[in-house]
Amino acid sequence: MAATMQDVARLAGVSAKTVSNVVNDHPHVSASTRKKVLQAIEKLDYELNITARNLRKGRTGLIGLALPELKLPYFAELADSVIVEAEKAGLRVLIEQTNADREREIDVLHGQRRFMTDGLIFSPLALGQDDIHLFKVDFPMVLLGERVFGSTNDHITMSNVEASKAATKHLLDTGHRRIAVIGTHPGEKVGSAALREQGFRAAMAEAGVPVEEALLRPTQVWHRNTGAEATDALIDSGESFDAVFALNDAMALGVLHSLSSHRIDVPGDVAVIGFDDIEDAAYTRPTLSTIAPGRDEIASRAVTLLQERIAEANTPPEGRTPIQRVFARYELVVRQSAPAVA
Repeated sequence: MAATMQDVARLAGVSAKTVSNVVNDHPHVSASTRKKVLQAIEKLDYELNITARNLRKGRTGLIGLALPELKLPYFAELADSVIVEAEKAGLRVLIEQTNADREREIDVLHGQRRFMTDGLIFSPLALGQDDIHLFKVDFPMVLLGERVFGSTNDHITMSNVEASKAATKHLLDTGHRRIAVIGTHPGEKVGSAALREQGFRAAMAEAGVPVEEALLRPTQVWHRNTGAEATDALIDSGESFDAVFALNDAMALGVLHSLSSHRIDVPGDVAVIGFDDIEDAAYTRPTLSTIAPGRDEIASRAVTLLQERIAEANTPPEGRTPIQRVFARYELVVRQSAPAVA
């Protein structure tokens, strides 16, 4: 039979309450007593009932992670990074895929499943700035992404504008002038596409290079096939271009596929740069230049901030730490598809 707390107490010569104080890491336990209890725990192979302990604390030991699409490499890799950081903190992650569906995202915020976790890390895609009232919730939450700004939650986002400026400037600095952009969302005011296009336009303006509007190609979603289809259409249009900035790496993979199918040399005829630095970017042929948006930093800060909010959940609002707005650091990763020398 499994050892009990009482078994540990008898072997260590202390009370069950003292054992409880040790396993719950209470400060007022002498070093010698703590050592005896830990030795007894090891000898008896005692396993703490985590569920019972968390219920006493009013916690589950679970945090939620709600993402739009796990089939998109960036979100899959972000989920992996969050899981790694949560495990360091002794937490488990319950993942919810919303499929960018409005009703599912609302359910994430206000449905019954929110009671299963101690807090939530949420990257919305269907909800936007007009829905900001929905983000006023009574549980700890850290917001990710570029759909909603100014909520009463901690918010971590990429440096989309500056990173996209850096990607575009790299193409300009290596001699490219007719730069196509794959993945625009015409009319979008808030979101990754709008911000990345803003960065692109700013870099072009600073360099005094006019934007060729015919080279900006919209896609509804940011998948490999939409990147390929948009590039096929661009080639078929007869518009000349010497570089492509794909607004995410999944589309950039599609761009590379399309260019190869049309026997267009990369980077000899057309340079290509993406955004996300997914793992596959280092294994394409040629390898993909891209922007690393700080995925691990985003995961680490999100878990840390959520832990802090969980810890102060019962603290009056006036006693809580101020809301954090975090812009993750980015890095330009130069590989073969857009080398440093044109």
